[in-house]
Amino acid sequence: MSVSTKNAATTVLANRIVDWPTTIAVWGARVTWLLLAVLGGAAVGDALHTRARAVQLTATIALWALWGVAAVALVVPSAIALTVIRTIAPGAMIVAGIVVANQGAAIAAIVCAALATAATAFVFSGEFGQACTQASAYGDERRFVLRAPAPFLLPIAISWCLLCAMTVSGPLLLASASWIGGTAITASAAVFGWFLGRRYHRLAKRWLVLVPAGVVIHDHLVLVETAMFAKTTVAGIGLALADTEAADLTGPAGGNAIEIALTDMPTVVLAASRALPTGTALHVRAVLVAPTRPGRFLAEAAARGLPVG
Repeated sequence: MSVSTKNAATTVLANRIVDWPTTIAVWGARVTWLLLAVLGGAAVGDALHTRARAVQLTATIALWALWGVAAVALVVPSAIALTVIRTIAPGAMIVAGIVVANQGAAIAAIVCAALATAATAFVFSGEFGQACTQASAYGDERRFVLRAPAPFLLPIAISWCLLCAMTVSGPLLLASASWIGGTAITASAAVFGWFLGRRYHRLAKRWLVLVPAGVVIHDHLVLVETAMFAKTTVAGIGLALADTEAADLTGPAGGNAIEIALTDMPTVVLAASRALPTGTALHVRAVLVAPTRPGRFLAEAAARGLPVG
């Protein structure tokens, strides 16, 4: 049996083995999200019962609408679904926090908070992100989600909190007959949501990809254009050492990085910055990337016949 045939057989066998961590993450997210509606709905209703009827109705419709959109995203995984569910799911924790603040240590409130926390943990896991990303893959390619660059984490958190506050307060002000303030905030939330949604989605479209021809870095947050390294030019792949001199294409991101060493010196162009609005061209001998699950990438790369070690 030839080497290429052995590699192909190894890849086929690996694809047939149940990936339990990913399966648990995907179904854990689905089940906890369903239970959140079944068991947490009563707690939310109790928290709203002292409010005006218009406020109750508005909040209930909005919560069910958001829950339904997230449920569809969980059932039909994709890169877009990943952006949607990761934008909505943390809001469940905010709602659960409000419920607990209103009801204290009531069992229903605690259950609601626990389910919201579990669902959010599942959808932000690397395994869940991997499943959604791979569901959008084309042909014989294997996508690996890249970790978000550290400098983006705080702006993402702040912008999401602002979006969440506007999305909640705008409709509730309208329900309370505060027409001017409610209209202004609701309109701002719609514009802000469209603006942020497109930028959040860029984070879900950052991939390290294994294809039959080699390795691809699809990351338009860090690179001007996709970087492609042919299999014949890859000298080695492994975990990066602390003192490596490889070009950092991680963002930078925390955690373990993968170093891809090359036999030639291809050109990659870093994304534009304020100092260099046209981007920065680099001739590289090795690059660093930061997939959320580096071990999985290395195992798949080895199965495809790439030099790992």
